[in-house]
Amino acid sequence: MAVSQARQPYFGLKGKWLTFWITLACATDMTLFGYDQGVFSGVIISKDYLDVHNLNGPENTSLLSIIISIYTIGCFLGALISFYMGEAIGRKKTVLVGTTIMTVGAVLQTTSFSVPHMIVARVVAGIGNGINTATAPVWQTETSKVHNRGFLVVLEMSMNIFGFSMSNWVNYGMSFVGGSVGWRFPLALQLVFCIILFSTVPWLPESPRWLLAHGQEVEAAQILADLEDKPVDDPYIVAEREEIVYGIEYERQNSINWSDLLRGRTKAGTKTIRRLILGCGTQAMEQFGGINVMSYYLPTVLIESVKLDESMARLISACASVAYLFSSLVAAPLVDKLGRRLMMMISTAIQLVCFLLVTVLLHFAEKPGYLHQVEVSKASVVWFFIYYMGFGLGMLGVPWLYPTEINALPMRTKGAAAATMTNWITNFIVVEVTPIGIQKLGWKFYIIWTVTNALFLPIIWLFYPETANRTLEDIDAYYRDNPPLVLHKDRDSTCIRRPARFAEAQGRDIEEAAKHLEKRATVAHIEGGSESSE
Repeated sequence: MAVSQARQPYFGLKGKWLTFWITLACATDMTLFGYDQGVFSGVIISKDYLDVHNLNGPENTSLLSIIISIYTIGCFLGALISFYMGEAIGRKKTVLVGTTIMTVGAVLQTTSFSVPHMIVARVVAGIGNGINTATAPVWQTETSKVHNRGFLVVLEMSMNIFGFSMSNWVNYGMSFVGGSVGWRFPLALQLVFCIILFSTVPWLPESPRWLLAHGQEVEAAQILADLEDKPVDDPYIVAEREEIVYGIEYERQNSINWSDLLRGRTKAGTKTIRRLILGCGTQAMEQFGGINVMSYYLPTVLIESVKLDESMARLISACASVAYLFSSLVAAPLVDKLGRRLMMMISTAIQLVCFLLVTVLLHFAEKPGYLHQVEVSKASVVWFFIYYMGFGLGMLGVPWLYPTEINALPMRTKGAAAATMTNWITNFIVVEVTPIGIQKLGWKFYIIWTVTNALFLPIIWLFYPETANRTLEDIDAYYRDNPPLVLHKDRDSTCIRRPARFAEAQGRDIEEAAKHLEKRATVAHIEGGSESSE
């Protein structure tokens, strides 16, 4: 029996178990992403690493920031590659290509003995990560059910923070080992995640929506049925397939070239570019909300701004990452209940308060002659913790989920890739300026992030439509009706529950599919009876 099951597609797994394994693969990909983000924060303060690469001394601050930020340029290039590759070869193969490149990058980082070597290694690893982070959320979104799509994608981002937290604890533990192993071993651990991806992705199903868009209807219908654990001719599966096909055909008939799209020459082009901007905007808000001031540099911030020693800075960073992980896990079941808009606004409001208080406290900590400098600098650490928790509640996961939902199927891979490119180019800006900003501006550096978070709150409220509890095809239908640009008075744009008109339309589609199947079965029965009587 076990041999027979092993010969079946996906080892005979269907329904929830098949979704579980897709989620495991995508979550592993995001865990590797989080580990990569956090691991270098411990590497750059390791004495042996600085000695081997001749990076000791404040005069090397700019070079250090280049080595760290060049990774994000690699990620940007990887997202750009996936912009074309993801639609050409499919979600699965794209993830495998990205994982292969990341494996090469991990080996190169682990074996680095010079700055040029490490820069090349960081770029290569970044390219692989950029490809994967632009593709995995799309794959997860297109294989998930409407009621748990948000939960699964945000859960993936919780695993991103699990990887980030793991890297902080590994860095803290290996700091007691010291020497070359102290920073090479954490870098080598990236390979474990690559092995898991190579062991899972090849046997999992391709996105049925991608298959339908490329004319592979039989395989797509079977995957839709397997994901729901229903027969291929079930009315629900037939209606779902026909709804997806209708969306594909509509987009093809109304497709426009990139020149017209970017110039906004047509109404369809204006709507498409609007959806692209909304997806990219979530990623820009994520980065300019200040998260990578923390993710890449919290030990440095604690050493430079709060004046803690290296060991305590590593320990606090590791503990903060646990609080970060906890809040991201809390967010996963809430994102479908509270909606994308509210989660982003709550998250941004907390970030605003935290940066405001950090700015005030560090101002007094750096004020000459102030009697309680030590006390107020240590008090600021609490708000770094709370910032992590606030970010984890909304701005961590929603910016990776939203671009995969808001864009139409023909633009989904491109839209997710464009959003990921936005993430990485803005990430590069933040990571590049942070060490210099901390060194040159001191407490004034944190005013920047206070202001940006204050600006983002009205932008989310006014311009971002709700996507929770809607099918991907619901969102396409919503944009076909030419919704208003400013949304706060449009109930269908802002309500968390699925608008009644979408549910009613789906009910009619299922009913029609059932009637069609019943009619076809009746005809087949009559024809069969006629043949037997002859």
